[in-house]
Amino acid sequence: MSLCPPFAPFFGFAGVASAMIFSTVGAAFGTSKAGIGIAGLGQFKPELIMKSLIPVVMSGIIAVYGLVVSVLIAGGLSSNYSLFAGFVHLGAGLACGFTGLAAGYAIGHVGDACVRAYVHESKIFVGMVLILIFAEVLGLYGLIIALIMNTRVASGAQVC
Repeated sequence: MSLCPPFAPFFGFAGVASAMIFSTVGAAFGTSKAGIGIAGLGQFKPELIMKSLIPVVMSGIIAVYGLVVSVLIAGGLSSNYSLFAGFVHLGAGLACGFTGLAAGYAIGHVGDACVRAYVHESKIFVGMVLILIFAEVLGLYGLIIALIMNTRVASGAQVC
């Protein structure tokens, strides 16, 4: 069996799609969930809306992580693409995508709950930011793992 079958790029493109789709779905969920909380806050204290946009911004960063990994994987696709590279790129895309999905889910729920609590108690703002940072780091870990996996393809791939 050849090390570079014609179907090997499919797995690389599946990694590109996984990174983009799952991280974007996570970012969309986080944005929508936190946005609902902001809409509720805006009815009672409209002056707090700008400070409450932090969860929405942090959700958008999750989508950027998926975009970065997708571009890097797509840049590694070539005419002599090995099956090893395809599977590593698929794993990298899944790592970034699923952690982005989890981070967006966490940011959405934390953002919604904390923004609603912020209406009643302003001291919760610092705690909200800290918990949001912890949730954001989940996506950052996936980005780091995907970058490490992508560098392994260049060093360990067989030439076809």
